[in-house]
Amino acid sequence: MANRLHASTSPYLLQHRDNPVDWWEWGQEAFDEARRRDVPVLLSVGYAACHWCHVMAHESFEDADTAALMNAHFVNIKVDREERPDVDAVYMTATQAMTGQGGWPMTCFLTPQAEPFHCGTYFPPTPRPGMPSFRQLLAAVHEAWSSRDAEVRAAGAKIVAELRRQTAPLEMSTVDSTVLADAATTLLGDYDRVNGGFGGAPKFPPTMVLEFLLRHHERTGSVEALSIVERSALAMADGGINDQLAGGFARYSVDAAWVVPHFEKMLYDNALLLRLYAHLSRRTNNPRYREVAVDTARFLITDLLTSSGGFAASLDADTDGVEGSTYVWTPAQLTEVLGADDGPWAASLLGVTPDGTFEHGTSTLRLTRPVDDSPRWSRVRAALLAARARRPQPARDDKVVTAWNGLAIAALAEAGVALAEPSWIDAAARAATFIIDTHHVDGRLRRTSRNGVAGTAAGVLDDYGCFAEALLVLHQATASPHWLDTALALLDTALTHFADPTTPGAYHDTPADAAPLVWRPADPGDNATPSGAAALTSALLAASALAGPAQAAAYRTAADAALTRAGLLAARAPRFAGHWLTTAEAIHTGPLQIAIAGHSPTLVAAAIKHAPGGSIIQSGAPNTTPLLTDRPLVNNTPTAYLCHGYI
Repeated sequence: MANRLHASTSPYLLQHRDNPVDWWEWGQEAFDEARRRDVPVLLSVGYAACHWCHVMAHESFEDADTAALMNAHFVNIKVDREERPDVDAVYMTATQAMTGQGGWPMTCFLTPQAEPFHCGTYFPPTPRPGMPSFRQLLAAVHEAWSSRDAEVRAAGAKIVAELRRQTAPLEMSTVDSTVLADAATTLLGDYDRVNGGFGGAPKFPPTMVLEFLLRHHERTGSVEALSIVERSALAMADGGINDQLAGGFARYSVDAAWVVPHFEKMLYDNALLLRLYAHLSRRTNNPRYREVAVDTARFLITDLLTSSGGFAASLDADTDGVEGSTYVWTPAQLTEVLGADDGPWAASLLGVTPDGTFEHGTSTLRLTRPVDDSPRWSRVRAALLAARARRPQPARDDKVVTAWNGLAIAALAEAGVALAEPSWIDAAARAATFIIDTHHVDGRLRRTSRNGVAGTAAGVLDDYGCFAEALLVLHQATASPHWLDTALALLDTALTHFADPTTPGAYHDTPADAAPLVWRPADPGDNATPSGAAALTSALLAASALAGPAQAAAYRTAADAALTRAGLLAARAPRFAGHWLTTAEAIHTGPLQIAIAGHSPTLVAAAIKHAPGGSIIQSGAPNTTPLLTDRPLVNNTPTAYLCHGYI
């Protein structure tokens, strides 16, 4: 049996390289083998930090008898969803259509033509009520393929045809001030007034929606919008979802009150949250927001920064196969570390109870009340963090993802300027340099790298949108033309290769020259990260305000057209259009361009404090960048120019 995963740049695939399963990577060769053997493809999709992916791997993929069934009757393909989001998007759409839900690990059965005919997520090793065992499923699919081959193939083709129809671009619809106001009102109705955030359990950080509401407040003065943002931000900051010792947010909370996290820590969540808390810090007088921003930035740089300069994808949910064991405590453990005085005080402050809030009598750490003794809290925090460092630590998925690094670079650069932390800007610049040097190959982006070696997967639309915007934020922070020139080249490439030639304003998530899938994904919805089209639109808008008048019109026209393709989504499902709505708010404020000619920390601080989110702020010597062109000092004094459309 060939070990086809040993050379992968994906830590997730490397986790499976020693399985008894005859795994293939995604590619034409695997489907050619399925056609040669006339067997279905078993597609298993997951990611390195996924707890239930580990569970199914231990229960099934490491089991010799289960692997024998898989090898005998299927061609087995293992995919890292973070490395191949295009493959994941296609088959997650099918899974959700067939089952009404999705998640990882994702388990799909495909024809040799890659058409899905049966999909699901996790399957246990023994039957459960309403759920067959994984081996029972394998046997049933094999029997269906063997006895009803033509029927199964026809079903797969029919599913693909229907999903192609359902995933067609949305009709054009304007996102005007009425749509923005209605979206804010709809979100107010969905808001959890008790716990903050939206909906029930599990509860994810609604970062992009909160950013929209914050910008909406800045434009309209809406007290309700600001209240939702602040209540949610403080609840997350004080909850178990936020690492109270080292900083950094977990991916989501398994309960509605933010108490118990699903412990994996993702780069993209923390990048988006850093930007939000930095924005809140400059908009309000609450010092808690700055504390959270500082802790989150420190987590990015301390825990996720790789030796190459890029940022790793995630930290695992498990430690030695046990979920969350690095992070949880009992009252006795606190007293053992802190002593008889500080131990009970810390237990009361951090919600560590005798019964526990998690499993086996352990508790997550959360702030149950405001800290009233800062020196004591600092001492306790340092002691607990040192003790925790001696525990086994979760594994790190150290592949570098272009889009997520773009989010981190933008957050660090913007927050570094806003909170006067130049080291964050330096870290952002180093990461951007690494992505350009390693991921930018022959004029095109690669999706990932590991240990400084670029992977083979082509960049998708969010890689271009998120990274281009990051470079534009760096250009604002440093006034270096290099970042601007590279960003504009990436946007031109994206406009050429991702635009739908038959539908103005619509974009596909994969380039036109990519290896074909059963349909070309084009999901406009924002989820845990901005959709590719939303990320691109935000970058196009920023480019229109930074590139100079000669190029501005083309980028602005493209941004306006793209936004109209999200109008129906923004109106009908604003919780899945947060980044679109955030960009629309920037469009409705201009965006405001603030060009500060000369060196004046006072003017920069005033601009950061008072300009609405999405404004373009650049400081530097006159005539060194397009925005600073023909913006001279007045009476030899640093001068701020407030502009719309360079006027």
